[in-house]
Amino acid sequence: MTEEKARTAPSCGDEALTREQIEVWFRELSNWGRWGAEDELGALNLITPQKRIAAAALVREGACISLARDAIKQRMGVSAPFEHTMVSWGATRGAEGAADIFSVQFHGYTQTHLDALCHIFHEGAIFNGVPQQSVSAAGAERMSVVVMKDGIVTRGVLMDMPRIFNRQYLLPGDAICTQHLDACVERSGVRPASGDALILRTGRWAREAAEGPWDIEAGSAGLHASCLPWLKAHDIAVLVTDLAADLLPSRVAGVRMPIHLVTIGALGVPIIDNCDLEPLSRYAETHRRREFLFFASPLAVPGGTGSPINPVAMF
Repeated sequence: MTEEKARTAPSCGDEALTREQIEVWFRELSNWGRWGAEDELGALNLITPQKRIAAAALVREGACISLARDAIKQRMGVSAPFEHTMVSWGATRGAEGAADIFSVQFHGYTQTHLDALCHIFHEGAIFNGVPQQSVSAAGAERMSVVVMKDGIVTRGVLMDMPRIFNRQYLLPGDAICTQHLDACVERSGVRPASGDALILRTGRWAREAAEGPWDIEAGSAGLHASCLPWLKAHDIAVLVTDLAADLLPSRVAGVRMPIHLVTIGALGVPIIDNCDLEPLSRYAETHRRREFLFFASPLAVPGGTGSPINPVAMF
């Protein structure tokens, strides 16, 4: 097989998705009002106390695996670097200890972060129909990350897509379709259920290690927009990925990131981007386990549109 053929993106059987279809799905799949007009948690409401107790029962070995990529201090394409400045260190005259400053513009394709429900605007509104003007220069009045400060604790389900494609990592433009998601469920025997954290691996960091950096928006594997009804049908609470979840480019004219748009804006499902899922993939394959206790706690920042985050899988 030639390199060109090997990198041909698989078809999802519906390459002609239009912006109009995405708009239809935005309305038909919407969770606006499902938990009341004043709700700010969205799909996190699906994580009930019983769900957390059941997830905790999955812990048998006590092994913890961080899903966070170490903070990246150099610019990667359009994404800003993590800035770490020491203000007091071992050679600082009179210092009684070390101190430093962190500064991070976390949205983008580099740092592991959570997107809060105020992050996406659509036709003048954020999730649940709250006007986008509620997000001002001072931050978000509604749907900010601070409402999630009690943490996200639920069952995590790993969807290890390179193993379905029989590759070490997905290639530029590889489209994850509903048939791939279903094949992953059949292979693992673990079906995503209401309130789960769906962990989607494309092998992004394995690809970078093998091939070096690339223009992410010009050719990156991800979920084809036709997967949106599948995500709604499984009623997930949070979507966790090693890049941005979306197929890039999206193949939907006029809609840059349809998965982000509908998942956050209509379903009320927060997305955790840029995770490092390589250690999780290796552990899950070795131990033949695709479900585990998942937990993550964002920074408690009133008005914040998201947060750097360290998600953890516990087996």
